[in-house]
Amino acid sequence: MKRAFDIIFSLVVLIIFFPFGLLISIAILSSSRGGVFYRQERIGKRGKPFMLFKFRSMKLNADKKGKLTVGMTDSRITKIGVFIRKYKLDEFPQFINVLIGDMSVVGPRPEVEEFVAYYTDEQKRILDVKPGITDYASIEYFNENALLAASENPKQDYIKKIMPQKINLNQKYIKRPTLTHDLKIILRTVQRILKN
Repeated sequence: MKRAFDIIFSLVVLIIFFPFGLLISIAILSSSRGGVFYRQERIGKRGKPFMLFKFRSMKLNADKKGKLTVGMTDSRITKIGVFIRKYKLDEFPQFINVLIGDMSVVGPRPEVEEFVAYYTDEQKRILDVKPGITDYASIEYFNENALLAASENPKQDYIKKIMPQKINLNQKYIKRPTLTHDLKIILRTVQRILKN
């Protein structure tokens, strides 16, 4: 049931979003060097790596200077990148990941291997389900970049403070991964984006 919902929901979103995606693609290509999409290896269900898609919002090879983004003033973010990040438009290509089967619409946000390495055995239980585009942690930490921008040691604060809280929220979700629960999280995500 969840897989069928993921496929139907993702197809509908991608069809509706296509004209906007085309405009975003043109803006990205005309504003900076590099392709339209950014691909990054993330850790999925049962610890299996996969390539996550996003619209490119940063300069070419920006991730070589660190995996974390610290606020919208991060010099690596392009002008169009600031806009699409603000409204989470950079995340829309992940519906392709959902169609492929690497992700679900709702589920724990997938991390890079560098941070998964810090998970305890208990925390690794969130890898028992498919990662998702949105979850409770995405809503709670909608402005995560701003929090990291205010930190003197963003990476350390992320590992010690933010990541454990996000995992706690993910653990709350995996106890009740129902379709009704998913719809509730999707609605709350849309409300949070519109509120931004």
